[in-house]
Amino acid sequence: QVQLVESGGGLVQAGGSLRLSCAASGRTFIWNRMGWFRQAPGREREFVAVICGIGVGTYYVDSVKGRFTISRDNPKNTVYLQMNSLKPEDTAVYYCAADYGGATCLTRVSDYNYWGQGTQVTVSS
Repeated sequence: QVQLVESGGGLVQAGGSLRLSCAASGRTFIWNRMGWFRQAPGREREFVAVICGIGVGTYYVDSVKGRFTISRDNPKNTVYLQMNSLKPEDTAVYYCAADYGGATCLTRVSDYNYWGQGTQVTVSS
């Protein structure tokens, strides 16, 4: 059994910062990819960032480039998302996701089989 547990969400004013964490527990995997997605009310879940392989590369959606940084602590099976210069449009439930199969730098919801329960990020204007 695999569990992904997010933490670090909250309420922040525009321009502020938050750091999200996602810890994996249970069955041990060598994850090919660990990433972050987000979903706002009435919208589809969208890709935010992924760290590929054993930290060999990263990819971000254009809207967060230069503001968000994804990182991974492999011994702790934990992935982080440092979010700076937050904007109201960043408001969403943020989900971490992971998978060990297939290619590494994948960005679609369907490319991930393991998901956390989400953590709310609210950015006020």
